[in-house]
Amino acid sequence: MRSVDLIQKKRDGGELTASELTYLIDGYSRGDIPDYQLSAWAMAVFFRGMTPRETAALTLAMANSGDQVDLGPISGIKVDKHSTGGVGDKTTLIIAPLVASVGIPVAKMSGRGLGHTGGTIDKLESIEGFRTELSRERFMSQVSEIGLSIIGQSGNLAPADKKLYALRDVTATVESIPLIASSVMSKKIAAGADAIVLDVKTGSGAFMKTLEQSEQLAKAMVDIGTEVGKNTAAVISDMDQPLGFAIGNALEVQESIETLKGNGPEDLTELCLTLGAHMVVLGGKSDSVEAAKMLLREQIDNGAALEKFIAFVAAQGGDDTIADDPSRLPQAPVLVEIRSDGAGYVQAIEAEQLGLAAMLLGAGRATKDAAIDYAVGVKLRKKVGDAVQTGDSLAVLHARDHNESVHEVAERVRKAYTLSDVKPEARALLLSVVTAEGITRYSTYS
Repeated sequence: MRSVDLIQKKRDGGELTASELTYLIDGYSRGDIPDYQLSAWAMAVFFRGMTPRETAALTLAMANSGDQVDLGPISGIKVDKHSTGGVGDKTTLIIAPLVASVGIPVAKMSGRGLGHTGGTIDKLESIEGFRTELSRERFMSQVSEIGLSIIGQSGNLAPADKKLYALRDVTATVESIPLIASSVMSKKIAAGADAIVLDVKTGSGAFMKTLEQSEQLAKAMVDIGTEVGKNTAAVISDMDQPLGFAIGNALEVQESIETLKGNGPEDLTELCLTLGAHMVVLGGKSDSVEAAKMLLREQIDNGAALEKFIAFVAAQGGDDTIADDPSRLPQAPVLVEIRSDGAGYVQAIEAEQLGLAAMLLGAGRATKDAAIDYAVGVKLRKKVGDAVQTGDSLAVLHARDHNESVHEVAERVRKAYTLSDVKPEARALLLSVVTAEGITRYSTYS
């Protein structure tokens, strides 16, 4: 078998076999296949695409390149959840204890953020004492004891994906849907879950900007899960404005706690209930999404979800008193009100610009080695459809100091808001559901 023959086969539109894809991935991982040859193959995939069978085989080859987590000793159906990312996306902090509270074990490995704000691990580390590095034994036993653990992703989980992504990043092949789908799913499969629910974002603050692109990506990932025997479903949600009101690590933890108490933003609550309901169905605890949503709503109303969050934080060494006293979370010393210079209705919010504003304050990383300031971020006062008078507060910056860069960030936030004289129509948060049976637009979904 020669790499050049496989590159030519894909270049000409052929379908590579599982053994051929394993040859490429294993050879590249070992250093036997050079960057320039795998770059050529990636570009051929970019233009020619891959069949579902090819994409599944590529995913398994990358998943098998490193550690495999065996969750078998944990009883029950283990359901994982993955989000493609977005501004203000703190859903894991809510969904994990919520789903665990109904008896579905959640054994989750999450990552750190690079860009807008920290990832799930960074948000959890804003809680004093919280440990995100546990031994494999402790991780497993905690899930068995309380039904939930979230730890940092192993450095040897799908290492071939990490190496291939770095190559794609510098060869203009990142935007290939089969390569994106296999990248995400290789880590999910290696992490050992029995079933997977995907939260695929679409819009100005998401990687995929259109609904059609997002549906293609979701279908590719669901097809992979189905092909390798993992029950998989995806929900496509709007990211044309931030999710909830908080952007920034400690701010998002506080908003998550309020959501678990039943006082969270409507959009964040609805998305968490929906994603969680799909996890409940795949976990075998309900026959329908609507019944599962009602069950999860009860777990919020009766306090069981919050109790699970508190037990989870305590089990991993964190300060569980934050549930009653959020002031114990990191607090920014400087608050800057961003006031509107006009009146009308909020027509649009550039979510990506608000995410970048939070990063510039220190809430995210511009480089992988950058330190995060857990306290800083942006708290929205107005969202799309809200009425605004001249001088009203649009948002509040939570900053470390009051230097010149804060003024630049404030102007960025102000410009992210577009006002109009006419109130815009209410926008849908939930757009599509993707299962093994196909794609269903939410307007017709029940």
